Amino acid sequence: MSTAEIREFDPSKRGYHAVYRDNEVNHCPGCGRTHWYVGRTLAECGFCATALPLMESWHQGAMFTTMQRTRPVFTSAHAA
Repeated sequence: MSTAEIREFDPSKRGYHAVYRDNEVNHCPGCGRTHWYVGRTLAECGFCATALPLMESWHQGAMFTTMQRTRPVFTSAHAA
């Protein structure tokens, strides 16, 4: 490849990119229906199992969630 053929990646020139958009009617590109099972990063068509990435998942960085729970403290009067 010559240096003229090597170009920087430009997402706007890659063509149609199907994604699942939250709060909109999403038609499946495989079967045209609108029933979806939505996960954390993908939405799967309920009829033909076509999977689409969530539009919102592109905006969220890779992170993890921690949960802290407090447990009740029982005194000796409750233990009896």
